[in-house]
Amino acid sequence: MNGLSRLDIKQLRILIALIELQSLSRVAKKMGLTQQAISEQLRKLRDTFEDHLFIRQGNKMVPTTKALSLQVPILEVLNKIEDMLAPDEFDPSKFEGIFTISATDYAIHALLPKLMNRIRKDAPGLKIIVRDFESDNVNELLSSGELDLLLSFPEFVPESLPYKKLFDEQHICIASKYSSLLKQNVSLEDIAHSPQVIVSPSRANLRGSLEQWFNRFGLKRNIIMSVPSFSSVPEILHTTDMVAFYPSRLLPNEKVAILDVDELPPPFEVIVGWHPRTSKSKIHQWMINQLECVGSEHSPTGEEAGRAHI
Repeated sequence: MNGLSRLDIKQLRILIALIELQSLSRVAKKMGLTQQAISEQLRKLRDTFEDHLFIRQGNKMVPTTKALSLQVPILEVLNKIEDMLAPDEFDPSKFEGIFTISATDYAIHALLPKLMNRIRKDAPGLKIIVRDFESDNVNELLSSGELDLLLSFPEFVPESLPYKKLFDEQHICIASKYSSLLKQNVSLEDIAHSPQVIVSPSRANLRGSLEQWFNRFGLKRNIIMSVPSFSSVPEILHTTDMVAFYPSRLLPNEKVAILDVDELPPPFEVIVGWHPRTSKSKIHQWMINQLECVGSEHSPTGEEAGRAHI
């Protein structure tokens, strides 16, 4: 009996799951099997590939070099099989299911309202669960199937995950609509010396994402407050003398206005990411396409948003 005749699709899925989760018990739970059944399939896989495939280290099953070399080819095979079984046409209006998205605070406000407007029109049977973005275990959540897509920034996405840029975003400097700074041209040095609030969702500290950019001009920011979400910033600025750099797609906001600053930081990318296993999934492709459409929709530029409130 040759090696091919000893393999089946379930074994390939188990091998991929073991590489991703590195735990017999977690793979068993994910696949609805007993741990004993997973162990038996692993024994057969070891015989077929003539390699130990996984070495136990503490509580982990660490993949061997041979196992890792099999990951991409097996994923390609599984994706092709899914393509063969999938309907030729995907009709979102007939789709029924639950989709889980991990999103940053920014993405929740900038993308999800418009996305849900599209979903309610075109895929009324699709239900959405939104989770807080957890950069430390996003790979694990995608691998286990607990997560379908993530909305974030490239620096928070593991290199092993595919992603697509949705659009470029720009930080705009804002202050209370009553701020005295609105009546003058403001230099970057003026902003650096002004009391600032920053958004730091994952790390509670007083160091923002624009520190290196300010350093290029030899400036140190006067950061006096850090908050975990963008939504609170306009309320805080409205009644204080503080300023903040704020994403343009979250403007206009009636509490704040845009400052005429002589320098703005470089734009940053907003992306959607997924697991390689779902690259060919029809519903994933459709959702990514909807997000691209939402991302391409017109959003007020800094100048336009500023005119709306100054």
